[in-house]
Amino acid sequence: MTAGKRLRRRDLLPEQDTREVSLHYVIAVLFFLAALSALIALASNRAASGWSREIRAEVTVQVRPTGLESGSVAAARAAEVLAGVPGVKEAAAIEPERAKALIKPWLGDAVLEDLPLPNLVEVRLDEAKPAKSAALSEALSEKDIDATIDDHSTWLQDIETSALIIRLISMGIFLLIASAAAAVVGFATRAGLMARANIVEVLSLCGATDAFIAGRFQFRFGRMAAISGLLGVVAAGLVMVVIKLTGSSQSLLLALPFSWLDLLVLLPCPVLAALIAAGTARIVTLKMLGKS
Repeated sequence: MTAGKRLRRRDLLPEQDTREVSLHYVIAVLFFLAALSALIALASNRAASGWSREIRAEVTVQVRPTGLESGSVAAARAAEVLAGVPGVKEAAAIEPERAKALIKPWLGDAVLEDLPLPNLVEVRLDEAKPAKSAALSEALSEKDIDATIDDHSTWLQDIETSALIIRLISMGIFLLIASAAAAVVGFATRAGLMARANIVEVLSLCGATDAFIAGRFQFRFGRMAAISGLLGVVAAGLVMVVIKLTGSSQSLLLALPFSWLDLLVLLPCPVLAALIAAGTARIVTLKMLGKS
């Protein structure tokens, strides 16, 4: 009991240790990267969800005129038919000039002059109860309109697959960073315990239990990781704030649409850092004391 009371007044580990400055830095950097990866994962998932929602709400119909009917007339007639299908919010034929503007970035001006433009109809679906492609095709067939319906399912599948890959990569990065932090703390605990082996031996002879000694290391490294993790999380939050405030008109914010609510995800990170460090320090200390 005497040893325990004395150690509560004067810790086994010194209050300030210059050798731990680099450890503070490493843990802060690790949790900066972890927090940043979490923010990017949230923004990427939000972007993918937005793109998927837009793609699901749109259908493109290519109309092929029959008989003496011109392409523009056939497209206008198809748009009128499709607008009356339940589950369709709006249907409009795409003007030739707009079709040229859409194709121009891919083919250039020279090719457009000799290229027959497709007759397209843009269909906006009701997001609550969207019309099925089969219903659209049936409505066009009843009016003897030859058309092909593209529901962009290929693009949708690619986007959803990419979003899943991003989530898995972000989760993997976070787990790697957490394991790296645990390894760093474990190494620092071993070094601290070996440097104070004589003190630990004397404390054991005076009646201090292994659990008490492990608690000193657990508290020390848990507190250190909480402070360092907080610094890393604040830095990651500042990066997000800078991007959101200064990148509103840039493609970066369009690709990564951050939300202010994303900052709430960072709140548990310092606690998680403390739990990882404290748990690792306790396990390593008890294991080393058990072998001695």
